[in-house]
Amino acid sequence: MSTDNRPVPSLTGGEREMLRGFLDFHRATLAMKCEGLTDQQLQERSSPPSTLSLLGLVRHMAEVERTWFRRVIDGEDVPLVWSEDGDYQVAYDATGATRAEAFAAWQAEVEHSRRIELAAPSLDATGYQPRWEAEVSLRLVMLHLIHEYARHNGHADFLREAIDGVVGA
Repeated sequence: MSTDNRPVPSLTGGEREMLRGFLDFHRATLAMKCEGLTDQQLQERSSPPSTLSLLGLVRHMAEVERTWFRRVIDGEDVPLVWSEDGDYQVAYDATGATRAEAFAAWQAEVEHSRRIELAAPSLDATGYQPRWEAEVSLRLVMLHLIHEYARHNGHADFLREAIDGVVGA
């Protein structure tokens, strides 16, 4: 663990260990960006009419985890968390949402993702991504999630600074 309690990814491990480590690092970074804030602060929008907020990012990442690990890799037939008709934008609107419900959903999806990743025989395991009409490997899914978290953690940096001036990753 680092001084800010985020896991430190291996610098010399194997591919799967590194992917897992960097994914967990980015998950912990999003959680860190939300620490110490009220529900109201977590709901603050970046620049209306955008619905982007820290809580919206947590909700969105719950959808991302659910989609890529449960629906794509594990082949589960489950709806999105906040939209039965597949509208990913619904998660961004955190109006009336609470830290408790958003983090519970996100953490549950992260645990499903970890279970699925650990159970997969290798990074070459595949699942079907209907939006791309293609088979994708677990390796691609883990890389995609690292990319998603890294991008959205950049948004979280700006959102957090606008709320209370806290900076740094």
